Amino acid sequence: MSNNGREYENFVAALHQALFDSEKWTELKNIKIEQSKKINDNFGIAREFDLYWEYEFAGITYKTVIECKDYASKVSIEKIDALLGKIRDIPDLKPIFATKTGYQSGAKTKALNNKVELLIVREQNDSDWMLEDGTPLIKQVNIDIHAISAASITSFNTKMDGKWIKENTNLDTSSGNLQLSMQNDQTVIEDVGRNDKYSLKELEERLGQGTDTNFGERSLSLKFDEAYLHCDDLKLKLKEVDLTYYIPKPIHQPMHIDFSKELVGVIEYLGKSSKTAIFKDHVVKGWSVKT
Repeated sequence: MSNNGREYENFVAALHQALFDSEKWTELKNIKIEQSKKINDNFGIAREFDLYWEYEFAGITYKTVIECKDYASKVSIEKIDALLGKIRDIPDLKPIFATKTGYQSGAKTKALNNKVELLIVREQNDSDWMLEDGTPLIKQVNIDIHAISAASITSFNTKMDGKWIKENTNLDTSSGNLQLSMQNDQTVIEDVGRNDKYSLKELEERLGQGTDTNFGERSLSLKFDEAYLHCDDLKLKLKEVDLTYYIPKPIHQPMHIDFSKELVGVIEYLGKSSKTAIFKDHVVKGWSVKT
């Protein structure tokens, strides 16, 4: 057998194995395809078939063989005759023929009259991306992703009302500094004077988003008539906040999706005028094809 013939057998086997693995029936999921399978006929003569598998369902064993021919021209009736000759003395075999290019009319008639399933097993072509009525299917998608992030506070310095803190809390303010652990989503400014309340995370969102020409580091001072900082289960009277924040530049990321690269191969069932597409991660069945 030529290398091309072996490669085509491998290709046909891989598509059918993917098809079996996608089935919901446990019996079909467990099918293992054998290559160059030798089966003894009723006279003890070993007959070799390119592909073979079997499975049991409801107590009955179903056996299938596929002859794979990687021909440049359409398969002739003589090749169908050869397959029928090989299986004549082997009972209970389901014969299938697979090729890339198609079949001559005589071969189709002979196969139909002898219950030989004819397949075209091939790589994709343009017809696989078009419905029977000519409607095109989506083959490629181009996406331009724009990622726009909110501002990020990099420095947050506060001026507290020391007298209020001394009168209303047990904190030691003798050093003039308070060490607080602040998380953006849990540290809240309650601006009573403006009837407003927001977390530092919400403040970052309010500070705006950058553009391609307007981004970078900024500073801001907030003064309050009556406001409180809620942090670490504490409530502290706040007089002023000086903060530094950074507005990031939007990120532009083009993305190209080529679905054709995910399509491994196609199986056309001539007897049913339908085809099945085998993708890398899923199977699409039942497409109609023109005969």
